Amino acid sequence: MIRVLIAEDMRLLREVLVEALRLEPDIEVVAQVVAGSEIVPAAERERPDVAVIDIDLPELDGVTAAARLRERLPGCRVLILTALSGPGQLRRALSAGVAGLLVKEARLAELVSAIRTVFAGGRVVDPELALAALQAPESPLTQRETEVLRLSATGAQPLEIAERLFLTYGTVRNYLTSAVAKMGARNRVDAIRIATEAGWI
Repeated sequence: MIRVLIAEDMRLLREVLVEALRLEPDIEVVAQVVAGSEIVPAAERERPDVAVIDIDLPELDGVTAAARLRERLPGCRVLILTALSGPGQLRRALSAGVAGLLVKEARLAELVSAIRTVFAGGRVVDPELALAALQAPESPLTQRETEVLRLSATGAQPLEIAERLFLTYGTVRNYLTSAVAKMGARNRVDAIRIATEAGWI
């Protein structure tokens, strides 16, 4: 029996997925969550074999949640569901070591087949998603600039970011200024928009 966790914030889609998968004789849905921050705690409780994760979740995006899940429960294979937008996010997902990338427009039979494939140790990557990921430009930001900009995108102010990352206020301001300059952005808000659309944060 394949134990599956579903992470999807759209209630109708989540319920349809859960009910459809319950009809499969070899699949058991052991957990369903609506936010990225709920994935690891639910997985640690229920020990799923496969986590089907929407890339765009509230509180914590699907890729970051998938990376954390791999660290905490390396035996749980991750299958990401996504639209064709945000090729940078797709590149991040592949770098995070997910076992599968599937478009949301896929047929249910394709999802079921993908779950069985990743459970068996294989990988499933939609060809269009793979091409989009390969064609995506790499982020010009350093790891620290990415961290600082990601925290800034949550509304955190430079002083708060400095405290959270154990940096000085001036260093945080320098990272933000550098990120804005590297992306040719008008200001910090514009830099966050550019980086988010590209999937760099």
